[in-house]
Amino acid sequence: MADPATYRPAPGSIPEQPGVYRFSDAEGRVIYVGKAKNLRSRLNSYFADLAGLHQRTRTMVTTAARVDWTVVNTEVEALQLEYSWIKEFDPRFNVKYRDDKSYPWLAVTMSEEYPRVFVGRGAKRKGTRYFGPYSHAWAIRETVDLLQRVFPVRTCTNGTFRNARATGRPCLLGYIDKCSAPCVDRVSAEEYREIVDDFCAFMAGQGTAMIRRLEAEMKTAAAGLEFERAARLRDDIGALQRAMEANAVVLGDGTDADIIALAEDPLEVAVQIFHVRGGRIRGERGWVADRTDDAGVPELIEQFLLQLYADVAPEERGRAVPREVLVPHLPTSPESMAEFLGELRGSAVQVRVPQRGDKARLLETVARNASEALVRHKTKRASDLSTRSRALEEIQTALGLPEVPLRIECYDVSNLQGTEVVASMVVFEDGLPRKSEYRRFVIRGVDGQNDVASIDEVITRRFRRLIDEQATLQQEAGETGGLVDPTTGAPKKFAYRPQLVVVDGGPPQVAAAADAMARLGINDVALVGLAKRLEEVWLPGEEHPVILPRTSEGLYLLQRLRDEAHRFAITHHRGRRSKTMVESLLDDVPGLGEVRRRTLLKHFGSLRKLRAASTEEIAALPGFGRRTAEQVKSALDRDTTRGEAINMTTGEVIEQS
Repeated sequence: MADPATYRPAPGSIPEQPGVYRFSDAEGRVIYVGKAKNLRSRLNSYFADLAGLHQRTRTMVTTAARVDWTVVNTEVEALQLEYSWIKEFDPRFNVKYRDDKSYPWLAVTMSEEYPRVFVGRGAKRKGTRYFGPYSHAWAIRETVDLLQRVFPVRTCTNGTFRNARATGRPCLLGYIDKCSAPCVDRVSAEEYREIVDDFCAFMAGQGTAMIRRLEAEMKTAAAGLEFERAARLRDDIGALQRAMEANAVVLGDGTDADIIALAEDPLEVAVQIFHVRGGRIRGERGWVADRTDDAGVPELIEQFLLQLYADVAPEERGRAVPREVLVPHLPTSPESMAEFLGELRGSAVQVRVPQRGDKARLLETVARNASEALVRHKTKRASDLSTRSRALEEIQTALGLPEVPLRIECYDVSNLQGTEVVASMVVFEDGLPRKSEYRRFVIRGVDGQNDVASIDEVITRRFRRLIDEQATLQQEAGETGGLVDPTTGAPKKFAYRPQLVVVDGGPPQVAAAADAMARLGINDVALVGLAKRLEEVWLPGEEHPVILPRTSEGLYLLQRLRDEAHRFAITHHRGRRSKTMVESLLDDVPGLGEVRRRTLLKHFGSLRKLRAASTEEIAALPGFGRRTAEQVKSALDRDTTRGEAINMTTGEVIEQS
């Protein structure tokens, strides 16, 4: 592990201009690439006190052995160079978005004399025009089948096309008029190219204009007494309308936009994108990526936009880069990104956050899809039996346990500057969460912010209950013992003994938990701590931690445990904090005692809902009248945490300390 001070550039040697920098390890491999408006300011932040850096940034700078930079004139040039270096060096600490599945495309081989239409997946080929991606291949094939009535393009392979040309006989689609049979010269190359161009125009969103044109031709044919041709045109219009129904209009102004949203947790980020062309959703895609640095949402969006659009082939950029890119947060350099995308497209591109209306609502839909994709990704990984078994075996091997830890309990402490201290216990059995056995603790024997003492208290309480439960069950069940309620058949609270206890923290927290277990005589339960700093696994009394590989399923399971315990503790803490805030705000309301305060909390449930309630709703509660309700409302509107008084009629701030 390198000391960043050994390769830190000399003071004043880093320029203050925009540029791109790269960190390299001792073997010369580039491990991270980034850009900056001001190289000196950005690079100096990496050489600050290690304790103040995010764990991922700390890992990167201690892995690196050298830093280089290149000065450029503008931020747009910095974006271009950053992407070029990421493609060239493939740095391990840069976020790499990857498809969470293989999406099908509709492809048209425009470079061939007689272009072919087919559904494909994987990498794009030069000279081929693509539409999509789509969610399901069968849906594209149904659409193509409908459109072949109107646009009889060929879908056969080149081998089949050559065989038909050699024999002079078309395939079945040629006989039933779903292919114009250019293989036997029913149409010329020029006529066939016009058919393909019309097909591409329809797929590109020009269907409404095409239907209007066919309707005009149908009326002309009917007026000229060409009823058979008019009937064929009518059927063609019906086929086009059925094909268009698959892509409903979502934006009425004919918008061309890509709508992007993401969902993230400390370990991974999922990105979802809807491609809207002509106001219709033409395709969607999703990516999942490991978070390898401490980038915030603006940085993640900027990196995603770079990887999404800069990879597009030059001949496709005019169609692939839309006029608008709608995102939940602006990237770090929105003007430069818009200029960069405009250069790719060949015309102006807007990058913005929709605030209201249909576009904002569609962005919310995309965000829900991103959240669901992240949940599906984690669930799929966690629910796979072989993966879970491998994770448990890795933990057993790494910690030297006598048996696989089928029941693991994890503990976390949450507080707000030493107030409202709570703790959580989450339980995983066979690698899956068992939420019915989660427990919450209110820490009462600790003053102030003291995580070590809080861990001691919660571990003591948990295992004292284990001893008490087992003693009770021993008496109830006789010498055979028992761990379940004979009436319900369910486990009795803390009656089950874990094989492994995990605490959120490093050596101090582990030592506190070990002392608590030793006092109670618990010596057959393994104990570890998982430190957020470098995801180190600490054992009691050990000088050095156990380091599991980042790709280890065992580490992933421990991280899931830690994150679930943290989430559960935070949820409990927020609930108690909300109730405490309500009580503190209502302390000065005359005549409002403990009973009526509890009535308010029970009815409304949270401070937010109580604030939103009207005076009439409060007055309708048992024991409340109009005057008391007005006093409660006044106390809530005068929020002492902000030092503001709010006009009850206008909502304006009328006093501020």
